[in-house]
Amino acid sequence: MGANRRIVKPNPDGGWDVSKPGAERASGHFGTQHEAIDRGRQILGNDGGGELTIMGRDGRIRDSDTVPPGHDPNPPKDTR
Repeated sequence: MGANRRIVKPNPDGGWDVSKPGAERASGHFGTQHEAIDRGRQILGNDGGGELTIMGRDGRIRDSDTVPPGHDPNPPKDTR
């Protein structure tokens, strides 16, 4: 199984979409890129972490972000 990924990209009809590579439909549609990025990070965090790719209006990769899992069942102990 491949890496868990989501892409934030402009929607041709306006706004921004969060989608899984190869999916026919977007996971969500948002009015701003910032809202779409926040939701993409939330989806990945809830799904065990993964890679978020952020596209610009020109269709080129603008940024990427590795998102950690939202909940670690075995967090490291504080050694302080």
